[in-house]
Amino acid sequence: MSTVMATTAIKGFFADLKRNRLAYYYTLPAFLVMGIVILYPFLYNIVISFSNMSLTHFRDWHFVGLRQYGRVFADPLFYATFGKTLAWTIINVFFHVVIGVGLALILNRPLRGRAIFRTLLILPWAVPQYITALTWRGMFHYRYGEVNLVLIKLFGLPPIEWLSTPLGAFGACLITNIWLGFPFMMVIALGGLQSIPHELYEAAEVDGAGRFQQLKNITLPLLKPVMIPAISLGIIWTFNNFNVVWLVSNGGQPADSTHILVSYVYKSVFNYYRYGYGAALSMVIFFILLLISVNFIKRTKGTKGVY
Repeated sequence: MSTVMATTAIKGFFADLKRNRLAYYYTLPAFLVMGIVILYPFLYNIVISFSNMSLTHFRDWHFVGLRQYGRVFADPLFYATFGKTLAWTIINVFFHVVIGVGLALILNRPLRGRAIFRTLLILPWAVPQYITALTWRGMFHYRYGEVNLVLIKLFGLPPIEWLSTPLGAFGACLITNIWLGFPFMMVIALGGLQSIPHELYEAAEVDGAGRFQQLKNITLPLLKPVMIPAISLGIIWTFNNFNVVWLVSNGGQPADSTHILVSYVYKSVFNYYRYGYGAALSMVIFFILLLISVNFIKRTKGTKGVY
């Protein structure tokens, strides 16, 4: 069945190419740029993943088959880092969605100064990510950071060693990324809420439905086609969020305990010069994300309202 569909799609492409040749000429520069920037590095990465390229075999590398993939799956650190990456992704995306949708529900109601609040809440997303990450790293300083000062003065709690313990550093990265990620979900959810016809809520009120019932039976189902693609993007972005982990924890410190898979790839390639191993690990990450995304969209029926 898939072969027939692929053959039909190819025939349709060439038929459309003959009819709209000028349109394809206009898009050709974009395809060339994408090929140079995206396709070529991706294919080159695949080639390197089957090689022994490293600092000692940078010029004279050769193919070694699946040896690098075997090293990836034989490394206990891979499984520990993968588990940490899953926890990192699930916690972040959960809070992104909950906080984002919650704020969108508030901002969608008549509210004095709503435009000001909306602008302020988008700021974490608008500021460059590396600036925010470095700012939060300073705020988590044990003695002079604002986070510990707030804990001491307002709550009477002892200061926390955020950046010198594995759990504290990982928590600091989580807090920073949650701060960075919820505005995106808020904007998407707010757009979806504003597209829901108000007549549906009026009819529900006539039928005696309360606010919770309206939220459950009208708002959330109609938000689903909008939020599922946004959550899928959020999963991919968070799973591959290198900047926050690397900058807040100062390269995975303490003792490389806060690494997620993408930062572990970076360290393997640029600190240990294991190019073949890093390429193989990056391909493993690619297929993990592909499986997660396809399975998530299929289970949630995220494309049901599109076709």
